[in-house]
Amino acid sequence: MLSKAFIPYGGYYSTPFARWQGSLANENAIVLGSNTSKRWFESRGWDPAMLDYLFLGITIGQHHVFYGSTWAAHMMGAGHIPGVTVMQACSTSTTCVYQASLGVENGYYNNAYCLMVDRCSNGPHTIWPNPMGPGGEVISENWLMDNFNQDPSAKNAMIETAENVSREAGFTREQCDELVLRRYAQYQDALADDRAFQKRYMFPAEYKVSRKKTAQLTADEGVTHTTAEGLARLRPVLPDGVHTFGAQTHPADGNCGILVTTEERARELSRDPNVTVQVISYGFARAKKGYMAAAVVPAARMALEKGGVDIQDVKTIKTHNPFAANDLYLAKEMGVDAMGFNNYGSSLIFGHPQGPTAGRCIIEGIEETAMAGGGYLLFGGCAAGDTAAALLVKIG
Repeated sequence: MLSKAFIPYGGYYSTPFARWQGSLANENAIVLGSNTSKRWFESRGWDPAMLDYLFLGITIGQHHVFYGSTWAAHMMGAGHIPGVTVMQACSTSTTCVYQASLGVENGYYNNAYCLMVDRCSNGPHTIWPNPMGPGGEVISENWLMDNFNQDPSAKNAMIETAENVSREAGFTREQCDELVLRRYAQYQDALADDRAFQKRYMFPAEYKVSRKKTAQLTADEGVTHTTAEGLARLRPVLPDGVHTFGAQTHPADGNCGILVTTEERARELSRDPNVTVQVISYGFARAKKGYMAAAVVPAARMALEKGGVDIQDVKTIKTHNPFAANDLYLAKEMGVDAMGFNNYGSSLIFGHPQGPTAGRCIIEGIEETAMAGGGYLLFGGCAAGDTAAALLVKIG
């Protein structure tokens, strides 16, 4: 259990998420994230010189990723600090924030910045020499599609892990579609009153249209209008499955940033010094092979146990839910209402750039909890390799 790691209220942002092969498809994710963070710091009147460490979270390689964290720090205006590059699939943001919190807790950092970036669009294709292959044929890998479609440990695609959990838990096509409709309605709440909720934390991404022209992405791009009739017309992705393309997320592009600091500094930097945001605990887990959606439950239970909190005492639950089965399973196993969490949005609807996805969910959870008068926020999300991570945060 942590006691000294805090996030300033409002000390975070997320860009809108862009659809796959959309507006951000040609931007180097590290450059885009660094430039966005620099602009965001300027908008807050903060000097990047206050930072003393950078956690760069990224899962899809970009040009110069070898220098990832130090290059990003330089572009942000914090070239005096070192950093580390973290890759943990969909748990990347969660682990970045926890590692930064551990450093603050133990006095290694005063102001650690977590910058999570990814571009699923135009992903790299890696080639290795294979001199023993027929005619010297190379070994190749598409970073995105090949890994979505084949876990080298479990020997299956990610969609199969959701179907495995659904089959074992007895979930139906109708339950999945019902959940999707609820998540879509919750996302619509975030768009009410001219996107009032999203404007509490969302910061535009600036991208190149041409050599001389730039534009800003100010709202999510690629969210599909969803109706019961539309979902009913879709076929399952797998012949005997319960998930259609409407019941799973879509790849996306974007970035987010979260500052982790001391309680005193958090109050100084807070949008409202009367609101505190304290990182309490972390959880992790690995499910049996081919059951990725199930891993979130033991990770969430670990975070709650380490924080000394019962699930019934949690005010807000947010999840990374690449498949409808994720939320159905969490609700079933933890005794909560599947329709009662993930208010204002989730990755099932707004998309999944991987590295920043959990970060955006955590940010939204902080804002929702603050609006409700404070309390505990539990975030949990699965990740490649049948793993998951969770974070417990207290908003006061």
